[in-house]
Amino acid sequence: MMRIFMGIILLVVVSCNTSEFDRVVLRDGDILFRGNTSDSLSQAINDVTQTSEGTNYSHMGVVDIEDDSVYVIHASSENGVVREPLKEFKSVKNKGKRDVVAYRVDSQIFVDFDDVLLAAEALIGEPYNFTYILEDTGYYCSEFVYTIFEDFGVFELESMTFKSANSGEFPKAWIDHYKELGIDIPEGLPGCNPNGMANSPKLKILGRVTEDQIQ
Repeated sequence: MMRIFMGIILLVVVSCNTSEFDRVVLRDGDILFRGNTSDSLSQAINDVTQTSEGTNYSHMGVVDIEDDSVYVIHASSENGVVREPLKEFKSVKNKGKRDVVAYRVDSQIFVDFDDVLLAAEALIGEPYNFTYILEDTGYYCSEFVYTIFEDFGVFELESMTFKSANSGEFPKAWIDHYKELGIDIPEGLPGCNPNGMANSPKLKILGRVTEDQIQ
């Protein structure tokens, strides 16, 4: 049976457009999306993937609850796939705290969340995939989440673009990134990104994780 965290009741905003609050229990397998940072690569990710003003994310992970503590398993560019407390996930090293918004797979979609978390935990220790090419070693953040939910068809791959939506050109951050790797920018290859996945019709938004929710 799916583990449900009952020890900590979390206050979340039901909608980002309202000030009303409701009590929500975070569950195993909920997906957390983190806002972009001032880091050039984070900004570049958001610049080429943002689909609306409401989705302004450059990172994501999955909730894993143990006893009275909430953890997040995610693919970190600093440490690869890790499991860390929610408080640490919300903070970015040397960049302070970031907005985090919780989503949940629609209840009409069958997902065995025990299997999802077993798949997630099996990948802990894998390196980060800096090429963003699915066939390459490691996982980038959205690739990791896509992979652990893949058996249940929650997300779909799309053709990746690394071009700015405003200019239609490759941002300097992407040019420098792939120049350093010594490979061409993988424009048009299949992939995924946090903003696109947040807009999946199979997810519903729970609300923003606020400071008083961090234990």
